[in-house]
Amino acid sequence: MRIEISDEEREFRAEARDWLEAHVPKVHRRAYVRQHDTEWQRTLYDGGWAGINWPKEHGGRGLPPDQLLIWYEECARVHAPHWGCMATALMHAGPTLIVRGTEEQRAYHLPRILKGESVWCQGWSEPGAGSDLASLTTRGDIDGDHLVVNGSKIWTSSGHLADWQELLIRTDQNATKQKGISWVICDMHSPGIEVRAIPTMSGPFDSHFAQVFYNDVRIPLTNVVGGLNNGWDVAAATLGFERGTGFIPEQLHQVEVLEDLIKLALERHKRSGYSHLDEGDIMYRLATLRAEFAAIRALTYQSISRDRNGTPGSESSMIRLYFSETLQRLTRVAIDVLGPRMMELSDDRGWTYGYLRAFPATIAAGTSDIQRNIIGERILGLPRGPKPQ
Repeated sequence: MRIEISDEEREFRAEARDWLEAHVPKVHRRAYVRQHDTEWQRTLYDGGWAGINWPKEHGGRGLPPDQLLIWYEECARVHAPHWGCMATALMHAGPTLIVRGTEEQRAYHLPRILKGESVWCQGWSEPGAGSDLASLTTRGDIDGDHLVVNGSKIWTSSGHLADWQELLIRTDQNATKQKGISWVICDMHSPGIEVRAIPTMSGPFDSHFAQVFYNDVRIPLTNVVGGLNNGWDVAAATLGFERGTGFIPEQLHQVEVLEDLIKLALERHKRSGYSHLDEGDIMYRLATLRAEFAAIRALTYQSISRDRNGTPGSESSMIRLYFSETLQRLTRVAIDVLGPRMMELSDDRGWTYGYLRAFPATIAAGTSDIQRNIIGERILGLPRGPKPQ
């Protein structure tokens, strides 16, 4: 792993910083609003910044991990818009199609993703198959050159906004759990699909979860990715992207959030002569968080510097686990610093919203227990835990 900064990287940082400062919206726009998210993605595309780490032959710039990190650092520094409803397309579906899709699938979908013309969602979890994903029961029966899908999926982020879905279904009812699953591309405008919004405690402006129902939905067999009944292996690649490079922007964003929190405590000290930084416990927690985010960044640098043919390895679970629990500690400190002001939703700079949104961090992309199992079994070589009954 190399830690020196080259002249080329300095020049790239300056290029990225100049472009972002000229194009980042001056007014904060809420994420998970399709128009906002797709417009920003189109701006990135027109400026030559869409899919910067994607291979050139698939529309990206083919930049190395060093420059990818620099780009994300500069985005965090100027508070560039988040991916929002484009997240699944950019950090799940697109990378998965690059490494596992057919030429036809890549040629059709990748340009539309990069241009912000298509929004994707993920159809994996089910009411009875969350942590034990291999227990999914949504089925796809072969009928000629199509699969006929019946069942339901839950916790589908941006399901009501999506054009396409990365969908896991059971296509072999007689095979063992992992062996009978397929990863397919589902057109969300197909007849037989019903999408119902799921309210969350984050409030009415954050209702991006949905449950999706499938009633004899027909999906062409040409939409199967990675081969029929090979979906478990393809899904492992998708999860590698989600747990690895996929959430680097969120890591770097939270580093900026931590610094904003420290500034907020200092501002209150200037106004009132008292600061939470005067309290030993708060000082200790803020200092610990700084150290923890530095450790997360070091782990991330180490992870993406390893060549794994474009697919992150199992060590991404270490980063995901550490980051999700650190994020929750950060938001709890923020609420302690705010005190009663946390109830003033219009005057907390988003801290209350961030606190509520941090609760699912240890569930999304695999619960903390699942991440620990992966670390223990695949990295430490410990015996496998008992299988769910």
